[in-house]
Amino acid sequence: MNEIQTPPLTKKDFESDQAVRWCPGCGDYAILAQTQKKMPSFGRKREEFVFVAGIGCSSRFPYYMNTYGFHTIHGRAPAVATGVKIANPDLSVWVVTGDGDGLSIGGNHFMHCLRRNMDLNILMFNNRIYGLTKGQYSPTSELGKKTKASPFGSIDYPLNPPSLALGAQATFVARTIDRWQKHLAEMMERSYAHDGASFTEIYQNCNIFNDGAFEEYTGADKFNNVIELKHNEPMVFAKGTKGIKLEGSTAVIVDLEKSSIDEVLIHDETNLDMAHIIANWTTHSILPEPIGVIYCIQKPTYNEEMVNQIDAAKNMRGSGKVQDLLNAGDTWVVD
Repeated sequence: MNEIQTPPLTKKDFESDQAVRWCPGCGDYAILAQTQKKMPSFGRKREEFVFVAGIGCSSRFPYYMNTYGFHTIHGRAPAVATGVKIANPDLSVWVVTGDGDGLSIGGNHFMHCLRRNMDLNILMFNNRIYGLTKGQYSPTSELGKKTKASPFGSIDYPLNPPSLALGAQATFVARTIDRWQKHLAEMMERSYAHDGASFTEIYQNCNIFNDGAFEEYTGADKFNNVIELKHNEPMVFAKGTKGIKLEGSTAVIVDLEKSSIDEVLIHDETNLDMAHIIANWTTHSILPEPIGVIYCIQKPTYNEEMVNQIDAAKNMRGSGKVQDLLNAGDTWVVD
């Protein structure tokens, strides 16, 4: 008997029947389109993907993916996704969050998810503003940002998401940009391939409340302002005319028309000290903005260790019964 050949999935298979309700021109459209386009390449069935989101513009994402999904409560997407992964370890679980949802009320869950190294793929859409609630400054808004909630300028110092992720002992930290479609796809592929908690920050333009926040990284002069990190390759930018070297722990720019490529720093994504230095280039007045994989190492995942621990306990004591557990230890009889 001949086996029935299942036709390969396409982008259209991952498009839901829901009307996409973001503002025209929002950067979320580009991220959604690339995600739907990339998912078929992973060779999985649609029902093996789960997208979990919190609250915010980005968190409408599960409605638009023709997969399983949860639209949870504010900041709690990592907690729900953790439960999904532990209960169904074979699923590919993705968390979609924003700079407000993930770093403000959800900062605690975000940090501990990374620390535990749960095998989740976290995509953080960073537009440096609260878009859904109509334009208040967010945890990543620049100092002095004038918004409806800060008419005289924000006095909050912004969070640096990659630095925070590294401090939380994340095993995969990357950054990309909504309009860099090829690069965005590459980072999704790296995230999917990583065994453990992967964190990818995506610079996303909010054309209504914070338009042009990343124009220097997407406009005509972008190659002079962005450095694309590649493992084991020299850190060069500006179409190969400039590079980065370290003087002590300080990064400085090298003019490659006057200096040798041998002076340029080689990117090592397994070097934590280097990763911290790179992450701190963000919004530097002179240094280019780093995109790509900043840090990537392998270590045991929380979900794997939990399964191993449960299996070891069963081998030692047997499977047990819930009723026996309830009746064990101190019990009381109420007359």
